[in-house]
Amino acid sequence: MATAYFEPSRPRVLAHRGLALEAPENTLLAFAKAVAIGAEYVETDVHLTADGVAVVAHDPTLARVADRDVEVSKLTMAELRRIDLGHGQAFCSLEESLDAFPDTRFNIDVKIESAVEATVASVAKLRAGSRVLLTSFSEGRRRRLAAYVLDAATSVGGAGVVRTRLASLTGSTRAVSRALRGAHALQVPERIGVLPLVTERFVAAAHRAGAEVHVWTVNDPADMTRLLDLGVDGLVTDRADLALPLILARN
Repeated sequence: MATAYFEPSRPRVLAHRGLALEAPENTLLAFAKAVAIGAEYVETDVHLTADGVAVVAHDPTLARVADRDVEVSKLTMAELRRIDLGHGQAFCSLEESLDAFPDTRFNIDVKIESAVEATVASVAKLRAGSRVLLTSFSEGRRRRLAAYVLDAATSVGGAGVVRTRLASLTGSTRAVSRALRGAHALQVPERIGVLPLVTERFVAAAHRAGAEVHVWTVNDPADMTRLLDLGVDGLVTDRADLALPLILARN
């Protein structure tokens, strides 16, 4: 891999929104708990506040996490910091998260187009490009992020996943590389509906093209073992506490 993001050994455990068993998801406490058990990678999400700050949040509204019918984009960062998410936690900015965990690699899903510039600015301010993977369901957004942060890793968006899956069926490494369009990873569910996506053939095709395969969201140890046996490079999981010892035992 051309980026330092992938320097730690595989397989990778990406702590999905931190470790949120005894902490609210996507908070500094959830990230701290993941790091405390040995997670080198944290997966998180970014929206944009009313005052233009890249804020760590998965949902566009506060309904699920704070039982409030209001959009994240309608509140300032200061207002979001006053929202009680439990366990003494509130919303935090992307900049705060990167600064609080300078040795941790972050997998950042930029949820909306308007958050691109603020995300790039936060990464640049902390010179964190080499320890972030920037991604989005939008392939166009993913490519813009890659163009702005040259030392960051990226994973393909939804359209790129479909192109790569189809290209993998041809057996052509060149076709798979074209479908990836410079992305370093494929971060995918195991299946789309009834269609299996992560197969031994798919993983092998990605590897021949120089890309990693990370599967989300894998919480059952039996599923973790089965996917690792297929050769996947990373598990995006809510249960980093289960995945890390499982991988240690396999190694």
